[in-house]
Amino acid sequence: MNKLQAIVINKRDNVATAITDLKDGTTVVVSIGEESRAIKLHDSISLGHKFSITPIEANSAIIKYGEVIGYAIKPIEAGVHVHIHNVLGNRGRGDLSKESI
Repeated sequence: MNKLQAIVINKRDNVATAITDLKDGTTVVVSIGEESRAIKLHDSISLGHKFSITPIEANSAIIKYGEVIGYAIKPIEAGVHVHIHNVLGNRGRGDLSKESI
């Protein structure tokens, strides 16, 4: 039996959330509705962080919980960490001051 390592909340999602720390190069199996998909990680993913489960084009929606949470600022391959370095969140970038936006 495989230990659950990441979850996909909604079948519309294009990201999964790590429920344990995951190492670069690990292959993670995620369930998306009735489908299972094996994703090889290109980055280490910390507990609670997201990674792409499909390729995401620049300017495309990042979908978690079945809802758009932001937009890719550059192409994101499946298995890549999805975070502030490659996403502009709908709630803005907390790491940038208002003057630099």
